[in-house]
Amino acid sequence: MTPIDPKKLERLQGEELLSTLEQEAVRGGISDIHLNPQKTCVKIEWRELGVLKTLLTITPDTFEAMHRRIKFKAKMKLNLETVAQDGQYTFPTGGRMVNVRVASLPSRFGEAFTLRLLDPERGIVPLEKLGFPEDIRKKLQELVELPNGLILVTGPTGCGKTTTLYALLSTIAGKERNIITLEDPIEYELKDIIQSQIDVDHGYTFATGLRAILRHDPDIILVGEIRDQETAQTAIDASLTGHLVLATLHTNSAIEAIPRLLSMGVSPYTFAPALRAILAQRLVRSVNPAMRENPAAHTESEPQFYTGQLSLPELLVGTEKIRSLILNQSTTGEILEEAKKEGFKTMSDWGKIMVQSHVTTQTEIDRVTAI
Repeated sequence: MTPIDPKKLERLQGEELLSTLEQEAVRGGISDIHLNPQKTCVKIEWRELGVLKTLLTITPDTFEAMHRRIKFKAKMKLNLETVAQDGQYTFPTGGRMVNVRVASLPSRFGEAFTLRLLDPERGIVPLEKLGFPEDIRKKLQELVELPNGLILVTGPTGCGKTTTLYALLSTIAGKERNIITLEDPIEYELKDIIQSQIDVDHGYTFATGLRAILRHDPDIILVGEIRDQETAQTAIDASLTGHLVLATLHTNSAIEAIPRLLSMGVSPYTFAPALRAILAQRLVRSVNPAMRENPAAHTESEPQFYTGQLSLPELLVGTEKIRSLILNQSTTGEILEEAKKEGFKTMSDWGKIMVQSHVTTQTEIDRVTAI
């Protein structure tokens, strides 16, 4: 995208500044806008292609008008600044409505805000456009066609887990299969799919929601996040009784998802036969296609060097031997050793391949991994 001129923003106030930020963020594919109060000013940042960048600083007076407008639009309590609040609002752009999830947080110098933009035009991305290596994409397509079992997608917040799951579901939606999701919150509307939103205040949690979903004759269930033993075991039990269950989990690698679930207290005797695959992923910035022919002639500091994002994956398939190791509660080292014998590639392995192909850089691989 063409960089926005900070001086243009500095001339704006309150509602006009917020509106301009919203429109420019959509134009540039920005995922989050941050307002961070400092001692003498307020810093405005946004996340572009996964990287947090500073736009400008504004005065406390300018921020006051802007912050009141945000809280009003998001239906948050204007007079309450000492507790965290959540809200949401929408704004129009390009003939569509963009949803904004707002989170406030009390900080030393005032309320900090994070605005997450959920643009329906960017939300449902076809699987083939997520940048997965072809081998991974084909295997994922095969997995989602299975009649039952458990497929896990793992990684930190913001690594594209939900986008991947939505892409998988969109490939099978409308194919005579009853698909129900359980999300917190629902980020994008999916056609031909029943979407259900968690409401903890009224006792509708992932665990209670999952039990309710099972009474609606689903073929495929998406669990937005496995957070506790009850949800984990219920999801596993459902996958053993004729349902295909897709779920997310917060772990750093595919292998680590195994001890994570077992440490929650799930039974290895049910987890092992249920497991079909574990996908771990990160998002890395992709090199401008026009610069890949002669990478030595360009530097990463060039404004248009990075122009998109790719999925950096590792996919552990639940083969018979892998399931046997889980059943016997083998160490992660033993499971990894066997997986590599069967062709498993880590994110580090895939990263080397992607760097050699000039689609991304080693700097990017190092930025999103601990390897």
